Amino acid sequence: MSLSVDVFVVGADGERQVLDVPEGCSDSAGFESWRTRVWGAPVVRSLGAGFFPVLAEADLRVDPGQVPAFLSECLLLRENLDKIVAGTEPVRSATEHRDAICDRLSIVEDAARRALAMGGGVLIW
Repeated sequence: MSLSVDVFVVGADGERQVLDVPEGCSDSAGFESWRTRVWGAPVVRSLGAGFFPVLAEADLRVDPGQVPAFLSECLLLRENLDKIVAGTEPVRSATEHRDAICDRLSIVEDAARRALAMGGGVLIW
């Protein structure tokens, strides 16, 4: 299984509505094992990340008002990719592991920017 990243909006009735992924975009936030191996890894926690480590225990819901802080955390991870790669166990080479994390982080950032633009939130599940 894989982790998916989606944008949601909260309707007038208070219900969460998950939006379709736009054509040409991906919703892949990594492998299910990345909950603990990457996003919830001790090295990510040591950077001060608060959103991504939630995935080690549960799905991550970033409410609309939290999206700017979530994007800041994405930037923190991006700025520390080499440290994250060194602190997590690659399935393939370190370069391929770095590229995979970078690619999935880009997909998450794209979803977060879409959510910010429409006043929505982000769900990684």
